[in-house]
Formats: sequence, structure tokens, C-alpha cells
Amino acid sequence: MEPPEMINAGALVLKRWELAWAEELTAAVRESLPELKPFLPWAADDYELASARAYLADSDQRWEKGTDFQYAVFTTIGDLIGSIGLHTRRGPDTMEIGYWLRTPFAGRGHTTAAVRTLTRVVSALPGITKVAIVHDVRNLASGRVAEKAGFTEAARRVTEAGDTEIIRERPAGDC
Repeated sequence: MEPPEMINAGALVLKRWELAWAEELTAAVRESLPELKPFLPWAADDYELASARAYLADSDQRWEKGTDFQYAVFTTIGDLIGSIGLHTRRGPDTMEIGYWLRTPFAGRGHTTAAVRTLTRVVSALPGITKVAIVHDVRNLASGRVAEKAGFTEAARRVTEAGDTEIIRERPAGDC
């Protein structure tokens, strides 16, 4: 069973990414590069329309394979404000949530609301016992989102690049 392609999250709507949104995705990433570049290797100065199209094509393939489920985050009036996704890379019983928000929309509780909603959706999927969020220790905003959404620190690890990541988890049925 996979998550739905569209999720109503109150003041937000999460929709499976579509190629038609490539230009707006490009604009959102480019606008938010100062906040994204320190933590996301794909967020680079040369991010352009071709990068967005490649991401969206890959996202579609991964959805079909059942390994990643990426959503565009919209306000109810249609503003594209970010991205949130589910990843199966932590094992068969765990879904990891990853997210970023367009800079002008940060600090308004949107990411926390999207994470809470996606956590509830994940809890309804069979075989999932844990939900995880992994973020760089320097990424204080992502850490605050995870904490507000009920995730607690489970571990820390050092990446090959020497950065420290915090792994936060919560039981899937506890949402």
C-alpha cells in the first residue's frame, strides 16, 4: 500500500509532484538557495530548469517503484511553498520524512503542519512501525520542526563528509 497522491493538510495541500510545476520548483529552489545550500547537496548555484525536470522525473520513477513518495506543498490558494517526502531507505518498517520550505514562507508553522499530517498518513500504512527525520545538527530550523511534530532524538551519526546528523524518531502508531 502506498500513500495517497494528494493530502489535505488544513491550510496546506500536499500533491504528488508533476512535471508541469518544474518552472515554479526552479524558482522556489533558486529563491531559497542561501538556506538550502548548507544542508542539501543538490541545492547549488547552478540549479536550473533542467535540474528541476530531472528531479521530477526521478521522483516519478521512485514513486512507481515504491521507494520514495515526494510531494509539492501548496497553500490552499495555490502557492508552491516547498517539498516534503517519504523515504524507505531506513528499512522496511520505517519511513523517513524529508522536507524543505521556500524561504518567504518559513517560520509560519507550515512545515510542522505538513510533517504532522504526513506522519498521520504514514501511521496508516501497513508494516510501518517508526517514522524518522534525519537532519544536520547545524540545521536548527529542521530540528525545531521535528521536535514540534513529536520526534525525539534517537541517535547521532557522523557522515562521510564529517558532518553530524541527528536522527529523530517517533512510533508510527503514536500519531
